[in-house]
Amino acid sequence: MLRTTNESVTAKTVDFSGKSAGQTTSAAWLKTRPNGSSQRGFDKALRTVAVLQTTLELEQLAKLFSREVGASVPHSSINYRNDRPKIDLTVGRTAKHTRTFRLIVEKQNLGQVTFTRGKAFTEKEGAMLEFLLSSLAYPLRNALQYENAFQASLTDPLTGIYNRTAMEAALRREISLAHRHRTPLSLIIMDIDRLKQVNDKYGHAAGDQLIKAVVDAVCGSLRETDLVSRYGGDEFTILLNNTARRGAAVLAENIREKIQSVACQFEDKTVNVTASMGVASLTGRDKHTGLFARADQALYDAKRQGRNCIKVAGATK
Repeated sequence: MLRTTNESVTAKTVDFSGKSAGQTTSAAWLKTRPNGSSQRGFDKALRTVAVLQTTLELEQLAKLFSREVGASVPHSSINYRNDRPKIDLTVGRTAKHTRTFRLIVEKQNLGQVTFTRGKAFTEKEGAMLEFLLSSLAYPLRNALQYENAFQASLTDPLTGIYNRTAMEAALRREISLAHRHRTPLSLIIMDIDRLKQVNDKYGHAAGDQLIKAVVDAVCGSLRETDLVSRYGGDEFTILLNNTARRGAAVLAENIREKIQSVACQFEDKTVNVTASMGVASLTGRDKHTGLFARADQALYDAKRQGRNCIKVAGATK
């Protein structure tokens, strides 16, 4: 079942042929559409289904759907929003008048679609938009499932931040961009001090709790453009674009101080945590391996000095 909620009219329910979950597709439902829909609209919806089934990428899906719908109902933009996962993408230029539909398929909330343009939509156009949305429902659900699977492959399941695979791809990308635009780029590699002792004494569940508390502290110190990832068990990376060595060192020290204030309760005991960090900044000849190696060596120097401190690669002593 597809339920569409339109902001300007009473909520309507469109029934997909009465079949149980998993036994129908958009095309199958369209074949049983009541006679109230014109043959022209029916054929258009079928063509739209065929077009939308050619991609699993959400942005491309939105572009294709906007193009197909535009032939029947002209509009300036289409916006798709979904809180889970967090998606907010717009195709075209937003205008004054809107028609918004919330999509639910088999009790699954697929988010909402908003059409805009400079003049108000007629009721007939609103009905056509709702009809054509039926062709989007299942391709959209498939695209969301693909997006969720893709994001899961790049995400650390414990903390929700990026994992090593995502970090290495981002490092290559950001180094290439920094070289091309001649902008600064810095990398922090961080290690939680003595995490193994917490695991051995209080158990791995306690260690996991401590890791999540540290990640919360780190994320609270970063800009939206900074990328934090879990590189290994107790090792994390923070990629800072448009940030030179001095700024990266200041941020690393702020993070170190914030982590030092973290306290976790295990077996009625308060356990404090510290972290060691190595900082390196991009040079003109750096590739991703070189930048990472220098930050990693700086981390090793920080741990050798006694932990709970930062070391900056290339800094004068």
